[in-house]
Amino acid sequence: MKKIELLDTTLRDGAQGAGISFSPQDKLNIVSALDKLGVHIIEAGNPASSESEQEFFRRLKDLPINASISAFGSTRHKNSSASSDEGLIKLLSVQTEYVSIFGKSNAEDVRSVLGASLEENLRMIYESVDLLVRQGRKVIFDAEHFFDGYNEDKEYALAAITAAHEAGARTICLCDTNGGRLPGEIYDIISQLKSKGFELGMHAHDDIGCGVANTLSAVQAGAVHVQGTLLGMGERCGNANLSAIIPTLMLKLGLDCIPPQKLCLLTKQARTVAEISNVVLPANLPYIGKMAFAHKAGMHIDALSKRPGAFEHIQPDAVGNKRRILLSELSGRSAVIKKLSAIAPELTKDAQITSALTERLKELEAEGYQFEGADASFELLVQRELGNLSEYFKLEQFKVIEEQVTGKTRTASSAMLKLSVGNQSELTAAEGNGPVDALDEALRKALERFYPAIIDMHLVDYKVRVLDSKSATGARVRVLIESSDGKNYWVTVGVSSDIIEASAIALVESMVYKLYKDEKES
Repeated sequence: MKKIELLDTTLRDGAQGAGISFSPQDKLNIVSALDKLGVHIIEAGNPASSESEQEFFRRLKDLPINASISAFGSTRHKNSSASSDEGLIKLLSVQTEYVSIFGKSNAEDVRSVLGASLEENLRMIYESVDLLVRQGRKVIFDAEHFFDGYNEDKEYALAAITAAHEAGARTICLCDTNGGRLPGEIYDIISQLKSKGFELGMHAHDDIGCGVANTLSAVQAGAVHVQGTLLGMGERCGNANLSAIIPTLMLKLGLDCIPPQKLCLLTKQARTVAEISNVVLPANLPYIGKMAFAHKAGMHIDALSKRPGAFEHIQPDAVGNKRRILLSELSGRSAVIKKLSAIAPELTKDAQITSALTERLKELEAEGYQFEGADASFELLVQRELGNLSEYFKLEQFKVIEEQVTGKTRTASSAMLKLSVGNQSELTAAEGNGPVDALDEALRKALERFYPAIIDMHLVDYKVRVLDSKSATGARVRVLIESSDGKNYWVTVGVSSDIIEASAIALVESMVYKLYKDEKES
């Protein structure tokens, strides 16, 4: 079976994405997550960029991982020798097993960007790779703008990668640096090169939405090394998304990639990296998105109950995800029954409690509730009706105050509340960045004494929808709140004509769900 080697560049190329910034501890945590997934090589950064990067490489040596680490840099500068080049010296100083260096393979870039002769650039490539190989490093040569260069000057693009190969580069990684090439072009070019004796890799960007497709085409044409980022993070439109590439290589092409027993960790580790990176995963991401295996139409749901593969290309648990049945006006009774049976398998279609729950759902939907995106609230509703839900606390009263700060354009928000746990009461106050944040802070502050694990919770996303815009200021609003405790994510819903009250309902539900799950797992 053909084996595909993976290099994840989240910490280097992914860090160039807009809004992405990693602390040293974030980087270590991401390395651990990638290692748990079974990624072969982790590109950890450029040690020549800063002292903090060099310190990170030093800290990496103490991390117990199976993955190999690669340092990233460039070929020598045009006016220095390889042995005296500061960048290459720093690449060697961090003592990684692998070194990835990029060099120009587009003749026009060499002349106009690098300002060097074509012959000098070939020497820069050869001498840089040669030095690193002689020092015992496994070298991956990233041929920058290779596909553009190949189309403009095939002979020179070939000369550039030949120089790296002859100097001892282990892998020649062809880069679609601008992300503008099509899968057919990638396939044709790599097919032409595979007879040259190179071990070829692919580094794709997603500027026209073809990052994953181009990578798969490269592999089908003969590439054995794949680069990308686990969540597709990267400069401009991002890099090829490994969370889609890995399962496709394994489940669709039957190729050896990460250890088969680790594929079921894909969703968990991808969401861990998202949490560390402070990014919200699109719900419709292939394989790992929370809507990747979600079903709403009644006929689809009915078909799934008869044949699970009817509307799913793989079993969700193969990648650690799960099927979701969305409740809406499209769903019908079969969806409600399917959803109920997942929470309480003992319920039958004809059970009295099933009819009662169905009626209760209709009442809530008439008030503006919608549970298709709020699984946690739906589960709490079912457990309350079944009498399985404890009253962990009761929010007695709350007040939110917003004040204009003198001389400032911002407002200050604070929340005061009183809640009871059993026969004990707690009165507290907190400030926050806006009324919802202040209320969230006050709730967690009040509950922490009774339930210490509540401190692990935080808000991930907050959405408001006006249900009847014609009613102007009297319109009802629906609030959806996504929460996480670092291990799991869940969504709750609240509806009211007052946005703060709707938010409070969703917040309370979120905390009740956390406590319910903790109790269930203990």
